[in-house]
Amino acid sequence: MARTFWVGGNWKMNGSVAVIKDLVSKFNASDASSDVEVVLGAPYVYVPLLADSLRKDWAVAGENCYVKASGAYTGEISPEMLHDVGAKWVILGHSERRSILKESDEFTAEKVVKALEAGLKVVLCIGELLEEREAGITQAVVNRQLDAVIKTVKEADWANIVIAYEPVWAIGTGK
Repeated sequence: MARTFWVGGNWKMNGSVAVIKDLVSKFNASDASSDVEVVLGAPYVYVPLLADSLRKDWAVAGENCYVKASGAYTGEISPEMLHDVGAKWVILGHSERRSILKESDEFTAEKVVKALEAGLKVVLCIGELLEEREAGITQAVVNRQLDAVIKTVKEADWANIVIAYEPVWAIGTGK
């Protein structure tokens, strides 16, 4: 089955209420095709505002989630919480989470499973560092990242996962 053309973007750790409102007014006025699935990711604190004000044919994503539904995990956001405030998607495995916060492929895979169980769809980010690209191991790196998820999800789950190839070396470098 062919997937609908899909476009997504996210704010990272940027924005403000005023910025979100301004962007949403522009997005809502756009004449984007209805046969394109559009997903916008925002920092947790802006997910409810975005979900409440964004045009209803577009979806909202949280930019990360944890592997537990609740508990003493200060600062973490559960997939259930994201779903509760209007997110339909979550972005997982992003390069900053993997490289700066040292989140493993297996931990990312666990997050994917928990997000799917909570009713969220997943943007699974994969990609290599510049050193890995220069060493000629790009394919091995992305295979390793994907294999961790393949081992944990059911075949039917892939209908709710979009893979975003985002080489770390290309983010903000102009290369």
